[in-house]
Amino acid sequence: MDNKLTKKTKFSFGIGAIGKDMVYMIVSAFLLYYYNTVLGISATFIGVVFMAARIFDAFNDPIMGIIVEKTNTKMGKFRPWILTGTILNAFVLYAMFNVPESLHGKGLLIYASLAYVLWGVTYTIMDIPYWSMIPAITDNAKDREDVSVIARMFAGFGSAIPTVLTTIIVPILGKGNERAGYGRFALLIAIIFVIAIIITVLNVKEVAKVSNKTNSVKDMVSALVRNDQALIVVVAIIVFNASLYLTQQLALYFFKFDIGHENYYSIFAAVGGAIQLIAMSTFTVLRKKFSRIQIFTGAVASSFFGYMCMFLLSCIGITHIVALLIAAAFIFFGFGLVTVLTTIFLSDTVDYGEYKNGRRDESVVFSLQTFVVKLASAISGLIAGVGIDIIGFDKDATVQSTATLFGLRCIMLIIPLAGILVTMLYFRAKYKLTEQRVEEIKEQLKEQTVEELKEQR
Repeated sequence: MDNKLTKKTKFSFGIGAIGKDMVYMIVSAFLLYYYNTVLGISATFIGVVFMAARIFDAFNDPIMGIIVEKTNTKMGKFRPWILTGTILNAFVLYAMFNVPESLHGKGLLIYASLAYVLWGVTYTIMDIPYWSMIPAITDNAKDREDVSVIARMFAGFGSAIPTVLTTIIVPILGKGNERAGYGRFALLIAIIFVIAIIITVLNVKEVAKVSNKTNSVKDMVSALVRNDQALIVVVAIIVFNASLYLTQQLALYFFKFDIGHENYYSIFAAVGGAIQLIAMSTFTVLRKKFSRIQIFTGAVASSFFGYMCMFLLSCIGITHIVALLIAAAFIFFGFGLVTVLTTIFLSDTVDYGEYKNGRRDESVVFSLQTFVVKLASAISGLIAGVGIDIIGFDKDATVQSTATLFGLRCIMLIIPLAGILVTMLYFRAKYKLTEQRVEEIKEQLKEQTVEELKEQR
């Protein structure tokens, strides 16, 4: 089988990414600020809750991947869960940003904690089968790259919408009431989310069907653990994404209190989102001249250089928006390319896992992506939450101390610098699935399939 995908299928898949990443970004970039500054919850408490929820996901996400693998319906094994998870997550998102004003003290803390945990669970139900569909809708290498690029570009666009518009639309929707503004904006995003996923579910179908030798949960988990290349990709995603998420979570604090221009945040976010989309769109061009590993190395180096420039600019007092945006362009260009590449790398590890272990568990492998992206967000949230309290940030003060501002720069920029450097060194040393090796594996798998069919006859 070497089916070709239509443009309608490719773009319908990408549309779903717009909605789901709008949801993810409003939670990732603004929930800490909403819980801390709007609701008055301790930043350290929030960080601990974020991390505790991800520890829970360490068990929940792989289990969801296994559940998807064992699903067999007329709609396939992916789409029923994508639709169910979307509807549930949309309701939870609304509840999370519409905390009853009557709640205070322990009641508020319990509500906020449960809402965040439920959001993570329901997002998992939708996100794991969504990304798991890529290897199942085609085994054509070019189409896989196209789908990954389109989906990641659309996801970047979806992420940019709340990143750019939240600080603009919330005051408008709230009419001066920031709390009400966040609640109404969350409702709007939830509605768009459901519509976008319905388009995906109606137009994208799985066609690659591989029967596993066994449906044993033990066998699935064992095969996942033995897929060393998938685990290497996972570690790289965790460290790199946590670095960028830390910057995104503290960017609003940075521009409001350090730079002194809160409105710069929207410009920063808009340019960052646009640069990511540009980076993703250039991937196919870069692939004509460079290997995936070479592109990955260049992308990480770009982000590293951008972080260095932004830190130096802030330390020497250069706060002009153009200078900061140039530095940010390097950061987000690298992140955009890495985002596409990690999805492609994971798709390749599905074939590798089948070759090595005799099992093709798309959902179990891609459950790792969902888990590590949320884990990266939680790690950054924990560091940001605890860090804000350690540096002595005062949410009621309009002007912070010099020491507090320097501490903010270190958390937001220096820690990510170290993270992306570790990412590049680790990945280059451990990842072995070159394009040539992947093609060899695919050919061997086809030969095995032919031999199995002959034996059955």
